[in-house]
Amino acid sequence: MPSCPEGHESVATDYCDYCGSPMAAEPLATTLQVTECPGCGALMEGRYCEDCGFDSVLGAPEPVAAAPIPPPPAVDSPRPAPDTAPAWVATITADPAHFQRMRAQKGPDMDRVDFPAYYPARRIPLPEGDILIGKRSTSQGVNPEIDLSIAPADIAVSRSHAILRRTEAAMTVTDLGSTNGTCVNDSPTPIPARTAVPLRPGDRIHVGGWTTITLTTEPS
Repeated sequence: MPSCPEGHESVATDYCDYCGSPMAAEPLATTLQVTECPGCGALMEGRYCEDCGFDSVLGAPEPVAAAPIPPPPAVDSPRPAPDTAPAWVATITADPAHFQRMRAQKGPDMDRVDFPAYYPARRIPLPEGDILIGKRSTSQGVNPEIDLSIAPADIAVSRSHAILRRTEAAMTVTDLGSTNGTCVNDSPTPIPARTAVPLRPGDRIHVGGWTTITLTTEPS
């Protein structure tokens, strides 16, 4: 049976049954209890864990839901490059076969036309629109895109001989009423004057006494 500070035994635990003195309080623990933290496993003394803040009275806090990770931005798939029209090119050469045909036909001025000893090939890109074939004349205001007055010049070519017309979808040639006419490929017969004739890549246009213009296309 517990005793009060005066030594009296008492059934009551708050005040002595005999003298009414307060019963002696139990001595405080001189050391804190060391336990393992349920939150992180570290050793903790008292109510709170110094490592993770675990509260031994209230328990572990409710976990906070992580914010959803947004999906990566959509990447546009590469788009095919738009189709572009091919680039047309005119290559100008001295053609001995055309010269022999014109000599055999005894065309106008052919008695004065000589085949050149040296004539380097010239390449001229052809833009869309009208492209004049002829000889430059300052006095007459003729400025052909395909100028055949450059030496050695074919004297059988007219000032405004023929015209090429290039569109996005087609190429044509029209003789402008030249003296010696305009032939296409191996035909010895000139095309009708002032009538557009369709052309394809690889076609050859013969003008004057020995000049041939070969049309080709290249990727643009």
